[in-house]
Amino acid sequence: MHEREIPKEKKTKSGFVAVVGRPNAGKSTLLNHIIGEKLAMVSKKAQATRKRMNIIAMHGDDQIIFVDTPGIHEKERLLNQFMLDEALKAMGDSDLIVFLAPVTDKLDEYEKFLSLSEAKGTKHIVVLTKIDHAKQGDILKKLGEYQKYQDKFEAIIPLSVKKGVGVKELLDEIVKHLPDSPYLFDTEILTTDNIRDIYKELIRESIFENLSDEIPYESDVIIEKIYEEDGIDKVYATIVVEKETQKRMIIGQKGETIKRVGRYARELMELFSGKKIFLDLHVSVKKGWSKNKQSLEELGYIV
Repeated sequence: MHEREIPKEKKTKSGFVAVVGRPNAGKSTLLNHIIGEKLAMVSKKAQATRKRMNIIAMHGDDQIIFVDTPGIHEKERLLNQFMLDEALKAMGDSDLIVFLAPVTDKLDEYEKFLSLSEAKGTKHIVVLTKIDHAKQGDILKKLGEYQKYQDKFEAIIPLSVKKGVGVKELLDEIVKHLPDSPYLFDTEILTTDNIRDIYKELIRESIFENLSDEIPYESDVIIEKIYEEDGIDKVYATIVVEKETQKRMIIGQKGETIKRVGRYARELMELFSGKKIFLDLHVSVKKGWSKNKQSLEELGYIV
């Protein structure tokens, strides 16, 4: 009589994947699409994302921990230096890098990325984004331009989030390059960020959507208190700006602008949490905070 064979436990893969590219390359849009939730900050304005954020996605039996990063750009002020450092750390700490390049971009951004990433020694995949309005011939031409670097990347994938083109191919390709590993996080969670950080980002997104010029870049949000109750979260937050004139603009005539910012932020927060949100917003001036090491550290940016 044969002994019954005990089935071997199925091998799973799990690993970190840094998602990088210039500001507005489509990083957050792609990640929100993959997990079907609004977690990563989406704004048409550049440099919306400031910190790394882990976003956890299951693909079949494998776990991908995407690291959403600030757009790669030049160091202008201390805050920008922090943002570039965040992107570089993510590239060095990950098992794989996904580089997003809009199909209309020249190869300059990719060449800049290569000069930064080669020192890290991490493999990467190129994703051509924003192909919705590009002609087939232009997409093929761009793929041809990248061929001179074909020994540098593992794969190149044209992708359209709107049309759902290339997303499955990208996930299949990513999984090939992840290490065999048990799951690194609970499969039920979408992010390692806590609710305080997520609410802060959603209020920041509302500032980006409702105010123009330099204000979104010279503002930040402090979550003072959160009271989580059944069916409602009560959130008390302060918007920090650099100048009195910016404070006046955020408040607006008869408080109209801050009401609009609060209304939109509340909608985003309710959509995310599935709960009612009470949001109490104030504005405070902290002169030159984005250029001051101590002020940056108080706001959670360690430089």
